[in-house]
Amino acid sequence: MGMDWNAWNKAIVEEFRANGGKVGAQFEGATMAVITTTGAKTGAKRVNPLVRLDDGGRVYVIASKGGAPDNPDWYYNLLANPEVTVELGTETYQARAKVVEDPAERDRLYAEQVKRFASFADYEKMTTRTIPVVELERIS
Repeated sequence: MGMDWNAWNKAIVEEFRANGGKVGAQFEGATMAVITTTGAKTGAKRVNPLVRLDDGGRVYVIASKGGAPDNPDWYYNLLANPEVTVELGTETYQARAKVVEDPAERDRLYAEQVKRFASFADYEKMTTRTIPVVELERIS
């Protein structure tokens, strides 16, 4: 039997919310965000904990899916429904997700994330796809 990713995500989200945005174990010291997206096919609300990148006053998330050959479901949800709810620590706000289209800017941001969390270099080596970087632009 495979990993129950929904249960795993739920536990991380509960820990994040109970500890003001701090999560332990493999995420110890990581800057985390919880995003709530609207399902592309179902319209249902989906909650995902993600390692985030703060750069130049902006917040980014990276659709690495641990180096899987395909993008994570939450990425397709953002493409279909870019308005999301973002939780950073104890703050919650609405944002619009925008994929970083400029290849040089995408590469710069990804390299910055690799400096902070070396595992992102491994994810890039494990897949042939270009891993998307997404800005979460505050709208409220």
